[in-house]
Amino acid sequence: MTESNERPLAVFDLDNTLADTAHRQRFLERKPRDWDAFFAAAPQDPPIAQGVALVLESAEECEVVYLTGRPERCRRDTRDWLAAQGLPEGQIFMRRNAGRAGGRRGDYRPARQTKLEILRRLARTREIRVLVDDDELVCADAERAGFAVVRARWTAPSAALNVAQEREGRT
Repeated sequence: MTESNERPLAVFDLDNTLADTAHRQRFLERKPRDWDAFFAAAPQDPPIAQGVALVLESAEECEVVYLTGRPERCRRDTRDWLAAQGLPEGQIFMRRNAGRAGGRRGDYRPARQTKLEILRRLARTREIRVLVDDDELVCADAERAGFAVVRARWTAPSAALNVAQEREGRT
């Protein structure tokens, strides 16, 4: 399973786990939702102290991996944001972009499905020490699948973000 030279993985969500999205929630509360503006505002997200501290603590023993529902088009902004916060480099798993890219459609499945699929894939070759996520459904499904979970309850839940994650498969 895990090779002796590979450290276990600590898997972290981004939005409302490490990055405070409160300032951009307004884009999801509109009809229609303004996804471009929502994701364009992500580089201005303030860091969440509890999440950042947990990443840094976890990095002492684990390799850090980021697992987000953000679309692939946000990769550069996300990588830059993580670096600006002094967070460790790590693999970033994101959703395929909307539309057709390389003949494949965007991925709009609920976050709990996409994230659990990636966790299971990672667990085939590596020990996953912990998943840290704010989405209760993601956490519950991961626990049922046997993963250790820390619920990131350090921000106020957002009904608009919950709909985006579970019904629209957008983040």
